[in-house]
Amino acid sequence: QVQLAESGGGLVQAGGSLRLSCAASGGTFSRFAMGWFRQAPGKEREFVAGISWSAIGTLYADSVKGRFTISRDNAKNTVYLQMNTLKPEDTAVYYCAASTALYSDRNSRGYNWWGQGTQVTVSS
Repeated sequence: QVQLAESGGGLVQAGGSLRLSCAASGGTFSRFAMGWFRQAPGKEREFVAGISWSAIGTLYADSVKGRFTISRDNAKNTVYLQMNTLKPEDTAVYYCAASTALYSDRNSRGYNWWGQGTQVTVSS
């Protein structure tokens, strides 16, 4: 059973930065594609970014492209989401997810395991 634990969320002013981390345990992390999703109050969960098992392939939602960067350290079993130039509309609970596929997917159904989420709040 794979377990995922997010950290790094918090309150930040618009224009600021945060780096989220997601530590994985219980599986072969280096063989998983990883993704970040977010869910704002009253909205559906949406894809934010994804990274392939080897980190060669990355995907981003149009709303975060150029501002967010996903990366991974397979030696540390950790995936990161660097978030820059944050906007109030980025406020949400952010979840990391792991997939047994080698390449990431924009569809949440492509993921097998999910973390509990970490709150990100961006004030205007």
